[in-house]
Amino acid sequence: MSVYRTNNCGELRSDSIGKTVKLSGWVDAVRDHGGIVFIDLRDHYGITQIVIQDENLIKGLTRESVISAGGLLRGRSADTVNSKLPTGEIELAADSVTILGAATKLLPFEISESTKAREELRLKYRFLDLRNEQLHQNIVTRSAIISFIRKRMEQFGFIEIQTPILTSSSPEGARDYLVPSRKHHGMFYALPQAPQIFKQLLMVSGFDRYFQIAPCFRDEDSRADRSPGEFYQLDFEMAFAEQEDVFEVAEQVMFDTFSAFSDKRISPPPFRRLTFAESMLKYGTDKPDLRNPLVITDMTEFFSDVDFPPFNNKPVRGITVNDCLGKSRSFFDRMVEFAQSIGMKGLGYISADVDKELKGPIVKYLPEEKQTELISLVKNSGADTIFFISDLPKLIDGLAGQIRTELGQRLELIDETSFELCFITDFMMYGINEETGALEFTHNPFSMPQGGLDALNTQDPLEIKAHQYDIVCNGVELSSGAVRNHRPDIMIKAFELAGYTKEDIETRFSSLFNAFHYGAPPHAGMAPGIDRIVRLLTGEENLREVIAFPMNSSAQDLLLGAPSAVTEQQLREVHIRIR
Repeated sequence: MSVYRTNNCGELRSDSIGKTVKLSGWVDAVRDHGGIVFIDLRDHYGITQIVIQDENLIKGLTRESVISAGGLLRGRSADTVNSKLPTGEIELAADSVTILGAATKLLPFEISESTKAREELRLKYRFLDLRNEQLHQNIVTRSAIISFIRKRMEQFGFIEIQTPILTSSSPEGARDYLVPSRKHHGMFYALPQAPQIFKQLLMVSGFDRYFQIAPCFRDEDSRADRSPGEFYQLDFEMAFAEQEDVFEVAEQVMFDTFSAFSDKRISPPPFRRLTFAESMLKYGTDKPDLRNPLVITDMTEFFSDVDFPPFNNKPVRGITVNDCLGKSRSFFDRMVEFAQSIGMKGLGYISADVDKELKGPIVKYLPEEKQTELISLVKNSGADTIFFISDLPKLIDGLAGQIRTELGQRLELIDETSFELCFITDFMMYGINEETGALEFTHNPFSMPQGGLDALNTQDPLEIKAHQYDIVCNGVELSSGAVRNHRPDIMIKAFELAGYTKEDIETRFSSLFNAFHYGAPPHAGMAPGIDRIVRLLTGEENLREVIAFPMNSSAQDLLLGAPSAVTEQQLREVHIRIR
């Protein structure tokens, strides 16, 4: 028996009535009924009502103080039973109360309402914010999800191996967090953006299936789908594996995890496969929300011989929608306003009524045969309206995707009762840097190009696809991954096209490049994001609601005051002078 408690505040029920017990926790609420005081005592496990008849026992007691209360457990009268609490049929008649930790300062916000407080205040007093029932449960759920994933990976034969936090800088697409070395003047460590090189080295080392819940550090500006500073991912790698081997593991782990922690319908394995090109055309994004049934179609050819100036010599996309005929003019006007707010000059649309008569601002530009063709297209799709998007080739897909999403939301087409998962495959290996005009890797530089060395030697680099893939759920990118490049000759050529010399590779990736000369197995893997998975499963909108101690959007830790200044002596020890 603990000196502080015999039970926790969430476990006692009516079968324990008559027992002498001791509970400890935080004072959640105090209600004085004139001579009798009721206290809701809260701990990690729940709430139990404490009844105090001697007010001297709680003299000076304040809410959120930590106390220990002992006495007889008794049943509540029928008219005072609280059906909202698991412990609502019992109460503790306390004959002793000890204040273990007094709350002497004014609370900055109500604990039960903390999620409504300003974010800066919540993060500064995160230890209070985490007492909020919803936020507290989010962290408990996060722990349970990670535990479940670990067990599932072990069942698949993966072993958990930790990789270093202090490592070397590498070009992985984001800025590194640098750590100066005290012992090596002018030299720096970097915090890992991902365990990329280490997990590949583990495959070269002869380990067959590796995983870890890995912390990753990237000095990036805040994004809606990533907490600044650091994030966690389920990092895993498999030797002698191809893309479908990775997919099979990812499908089962993701399906089992979502099924275990949600009552929503989960898309069953095998998840739908979409190529990058197909996803961009049909959904206007490489992160499609497949709960939205609307699909974008290419109507460039249809309008190629139509003299409508806004569409001339530009690609055109169409989105067929049902149940728009009954919408008011203001619905269409608001859609046009939205289109203009995202940079479009306007939004075309045509509706076909029951008499097969076309209506809309661009009907007058269509020849009769085109109108007949369009009526057939609309009716065959089971829709009554088509929205048209036209713009520059580099902008058209993204704009069409935003219109698709807005229509899905305004028409309430998105199925909120399901999780729809899919794989996006066949990403382009290279792209053009808009600032420099140079060829660069679009994703992970250590990916295997489709077609191998022959493709690198004979194809236009901008046409080469990589063995790269993502998992997407409800419009959220959960994971990226790839079949890895394990051959030195292919590695040299792949980096050469992106402007790196063999000497650059030997210098910047010496460990991996060297290891590949000693027999490297084909290997592949991926890394689903833990923070995003937990956010989806808890139904939260903000990642900070599922992280115990997050930074704010400016990458500041308001609780501990990081980043902060350090002493001159500390700077001297690491050979740094602030200019």
